[in-house]
Amino acid sequence: MGEIHHADHGWVTPAVSYFVACAGAFVALRSARWALVSRGRTRAVWLLFASTSLGAGIWSMHFIAMLGFSVTGAEISYRPGLTVLSLLVAVTVVGAGLFTVGYWRHRALALLVGGLTTGLGVAAMHYLGMAAMVLPGRLGYDLPTVAASVVIAVVAATAALWAALNIRGTLAVLAAAPVMGVAVCAMHYTGMAALSVHLDFSRSTEDGVMALQFIFPLGVGLGCYVFFGSLAFAVSPSRPDSQPLLAGPAAPLPPRAPGAAWAARTPGGPDGPPAPQRRTPLGGAARP
Repeated sequence: MGEIHHADHGWVTPAVSYFVACAGAFVALRSARWALVSRGRTRAVWLLFASTSLGAGIWSMHFIAMLGFSVTGAEISYRPGLTVLSLLVAVTVVGAGLFTVGYWRHRALALLVGGLTTGLGVAAMHYLGMAAMVLPGRLGYDLPTVAASVVIAVVAATAALWAALNIRGTLAVLAAAPVMGVAVCAMHYTGMAALSVHLDFSRSTEDGVMALQFIFPLGVGLGCYVFFGSLAFAVSPSRPDSQPLLAGPAAPLPPRAPGAAWAARTPGGPDGPPAPQRRTPLGGAARP
């Protein structure tokens, strides 16, 4: 039985993973709220952005926390295919839940179906990520603890969708995002508590890639996407009378200068009536 350590670098990886989960939840909640007040193609774009932000935040939280995971005497690497698949599962199932809430008219039923789907998908993402680990041994799980982690995932997903439906103001989102971050981290570490490792050094570990060579650059790229994407949406309202994503009320348009307003109202001005033209007599010059 291998000795497991969940925070090999101290509190750095748990703290950073929690911050990433909160950031993804904050951007997703604001985006989802904008989707609910939009129509047509704009709603789909906002829901897609919310799905990628929340899915990438949950996935990044998981693998940043896994950077602090270690087993005494064993080197851990990851299979790239299963790792990328876990990311796609996270984004897809979160998107399925958000689109269900965004387009289904029966809000209560949409919340239940979307929360169940998203929670099961997040749990699947977690255990796919665990299956992507390559180490000299095999993994075992305590089934009651696994079931508890799935229940936490479903409850957390349902709470996230409820928040997307009901929370409006920026301050309310700032209060809800840390709670969602706690729920996501609770699901992760409950799932990790179910894990046991049985070392077997006869197993091959050649098909794995070290985390710092693959997962860390991918996580940094996703973090930059969420940050710069949220910044772009924050300064680019979709309608002149609407509010930016993160910054609250939009700034009013600057008033016109008095001279410009007078010129606009005078004949011949940019916005005024055309100046009257003087008639020229036949065969003569214009009169002054």
